[in-house]
Amino acid sequence: MAVLEGLLPQMPPPLTLLGVVLVLFVLYLLSSTPKLGTDPPGPRPLPLLGNLLLLDLQQLQQSLSDLSKKYGSVFTVHLGPKKVVVLAGYKTVKQALVNYAEEFGDREIDPIFRDSLKGHGVVFTNGNSWKEMRRFSLSNLRDFGMGKRVSEERVIEESRYLSEVFENFKGEPFDTIQPVNYAVSNIICAIVYGRRFDYADPVFQKLVSESTENMRLSGSAEIRLYNMFPSLRWCCDKWLVKRTQFLKNTDTGIEDIKGLVQGLKDTLNPQDCRGFVDSFLVRQQEESDQPGSYFHSNNLNCTVRNLFSAGTDTTGTTLRWGMLLMAKYPHIQDQVQEELSRVIGDREPRMEDRRHLPYTDAVIHEIQRMGNILPMSIPHATSCDVTFQGYFIKKGTMVIPLLASVLQDEEEWETPHSFNPGHFLDEKGCFIRRDAFMPFSAGRRACLGEGLARVEIFLFFTFLLQRFRFSPPPGVSEDELDLTPTVGFTLNPSPHQLCAVSRV
Repeated sequence: MAVLEGLLPQMPPPLTLLGVVLVLFVLYLLSSTPKLGTDPPGPRPLPLLGNLLLLDLQQLQQSLSDLSKKYGSVFTVHLGPKKVVVLAGYKTVKQALVNYAEEFGDREIDPIFRDSLKGHGVVFTNGNSWKEMRRFSLSNLRDFGMGKRVSEERVIEESRYLSEVFENFKGEPFDTIQPVNYAVSNIICAIVYGRRFDYADPVFQKLVSESTENMRLSGSAEIRLYNMFPSLRWCCDKWLVKRTQFLKNTDTGIEDIKGLVQGLKDTLNPQDCRGFVDSFLVRQQEESDQPGSYFHSNNLNCTVRNLFSAGTDTTGTTLRWGMLLMAKYPHIQDQVQEELSRVIGDREPRMEDRRHLPYTDAVIHEIQRMGNILPMSIPHATSCDVTFQGYFIKKGTMVIPLLASVLQDEEEWETPHSFNPGHFLDEKGCFIRRDAFMPFSAGRRACLGEGLARVEIFLFFTFLLQRFRFSPPPGVSEDELDLTPTVGFTLNPSPHQLCAVSRV
């Protein structure tokens, strides 16, 4: 290349252009040459652009699913210059994440998250810092509610507040996103800060709004392109509007978290920890004289941010899909409400009721399957060189476990593209578990809040279905309700309104 750079300036402009074309053509041929037949197959990449011309960045998961039909369950795709291995189908994804958990256990950290979180927190990190933060987070999520009776009580209490908000609309159409996200956020806030927030609290509203917007922005085509070509910030930063907004939201969110943490620090009693933050602050004090401790303020603020964002968006999105699907399929809503009335009656639902509500439980699982809110999971990376299904994958390779291909695997589901609670029921109407039900991913990087999310989804859903009938706005038929998802970090329902008519 150095020789070529010396020659090109001496060439006339047409020859310069021809030289560039020839170099690109040679690079194209070299990049598509198989390496000892061990690389996973895939479409030939163009220089620099990779396979972008084959991909729809607005529906990337669908593009990858289509490619898997041609190239198999393990294949290579180039997102710009970045080589990525995609895993498709239940058997392949499970084998990689469970049987090869260590080898596929690192996190691929996209430039947007490297810029915003700077290697701190519990989601977009690797190595010892990630291990410490995940271990500590799991322990404290359990200590302060996850999987315990206190968590159940919090969700039921919050369901009452959410129900009041729905009642205030008096059966008129409204957008479910804000009240649902407020309710779900308060569950994680109770665990993290030791208290819930009033829905009108301006700091709380700002935290939820910025987190929700960042979830949407991080899945946009602009930020996907930036993640493929991070050097764009040096020449096109003023046009990267969504990146700028994402970083601004993150910074202001961290500042708000710092304020809440300081308030807890000022009233800290090490003998009576109120939540995750108190526990972290106590540990921070204990290790204050230890150089290299991971219990520092940056890890605290970013971990709280991670827990808040993940704990709000995933569960909130699932519940919104649930209400929309009930309005879309009223005959299924009828059967859920009949079972709730027959088994529970007028009292508030409890987790112990789930085993007596097989149809309702099946509907909830099918909502999660069809909602498919993390279709590409959060990208992994290989922690070492690995040979997988006969293919060689180098250490540090980005890996996408295509969860959409698991939840819609045609070999695992009878009607993979239809909403069918029967997927989780046997011939006697009893609930059955399905191995290919993997909405929380699996292995070392499985969702650390899975236990809490299961409690929230079941109790919020049954509480709301017990009290309200969900239907389209007047003049809109069930057939007109759009199930096309909007692009974001998670797949949300398209903007819509519903009516929640009281049944009480």
